[in-house]
Amino acid sequence: MPKAKYAEIYKDLKRKIETGEYEFQELLPSENTLVQEYDCSRNTIRRAIGDLVADGYVQTMQGKGVRIIFQPALQTSFTIGSIETFTESAKRNNQKSKTKVIHFAELVVDKKIAAKTGFNIGDEIYYLQRLHYLDGKALILNHNYFLKSVAKDLTIEIAEKSIYDYLENTLGVSIVTSKRIITVEKMTEIDEKYLDLGDYNCMAVVSSYTYNSDGVMFEYTQSRHRPDYFSFQDNATRRSI
Repeated sequence: MPKAKYAEIYKDLKRKIETGEYEFQELLPSENTLVQEYDCSRNTIRRAIGDLVADGYVQTMQGKGVRIIFQPALQTSFTIGSIETFTESAKRNNQKSKTKVIHFAELVVDKKIAAKTGFNIGDEIYYLQRLHYLDGKALILNHNYFLKSVAKDLTIEIAEKSIYDYLENTLGVSIVTSKRIITVEKMTEIDEKYLDLGDYNCMAVVSSYTYNSDGVMFEYTQSRHRPDYFSFQDNATRRSI
């Protein structure tokens, strides 16, 4: 089946669920209705619904239909099980986003950086500090480390738009997987200087080690979040042992 067709249907159904056109606990229209609405085959509809199930938007119930289980988050919601850019997550949360680069440097990995990031001593990297705004508030501070051999010719202008868009659509890099560690840490002087922290003195910190299709770790990022403006979500399933 054409991928574009089921992907288009998936996106449209996902939009209707996120905007409340299809409400929480409501059943999706029947398979026959969806086939007629989108003028496609049953297999195409089933593929689109399968992706919605995998992403935690709906649940199939034998003999009853497909129930919507998605609930809009009161806080900004970031995903654990998929790799999403800041711009993509802001759009999904219906928020206006902006990114500002406050530091940009080209470095050679030393012993200290290697221990922190997992890169090899002697690797040439870009190091960036990027401030992310949501609806006009500075809420996220990213410390990004990228291998120069993969993120070739990276610039401040690119970094203030989307580094992943540049990697994928300009350089042809295939971004495959990311290992993530989530911790809570005391705020730093840099956090306090740049972020709108209110009365908070701690940060939710996500450390990500990201790999391309060649199995090369090309990025280490420490993403520091004001704790009351986000939540992390995933769709977990229990498997039989």
